[in-house]
Amino acid sequence: MRSPGTAHSDSTASCCPSGACTARSAWAATSSSRRSGGAEVEERSGDAIRAAEKQLYLELIEETEPLPGARAFVRELKDRGHRVVLASSAPANQLEYYLEKLQARELVDGWTTSDDVEATKPEPDLVVAARAKAGGGEAVLVGDTNWDVEAGARAGVPTICVLTGGFSDQELREAGAIAVYESLEQLTRRLDETPLA
Repeated sequence: MRSPGTAHSDSTASCCPSGACTARSAWAATSSSRRSGGAEVEERSGDAIRAAEKQLYLELIEETEPLPGARAFVRELKDRGHRVVLASSAPANQLEYYLEKLQARELVDGWTTSDDVEATKPEPDLVVAARAKAGGGEAVLVGDTNWDVEAGARAGVPTICVLTGGFSDQELREAGAIAVYESLEQLTRRLDETPLA
């Protein structure tokens, strides 16, 4: 799982699973090509890269492990009265695996997957769907990629980022992140500095 997700500040929080677990190789390769090649690479090889990523990722999925502090982060949000909805670009079968790995099925209030929407991040569909599942109102997205920040902005949701998605602090801030933390553990310790206080 790669990226954290959406958290409602008015008692709803939601997180993309990337904050929960990590499998690096396939995603890192395609992420790098997206950033360095842009539209040209997308047009020429986008479908082939995504197909290879999917296959490689599925081969590596059992190697995923929760990021340090992921479950404690979700627990802290719940203890503060937030609703937590995972907003994942993963298909439902992968998210089921992540929920088990993180032991979060009973902890979170819900989840959305790529199967629930027409388009995934950077489109806002997942964030909008997660917010709806959380009951509407104000929300905060916790993510780790530029695509998380862009999806949040398009949905009118501010994004707090952690440095677990292969993007630098500067890249995430330039994309519009309202704050960037080294890890979920650091974010949990400093939660009072955020809209999730």
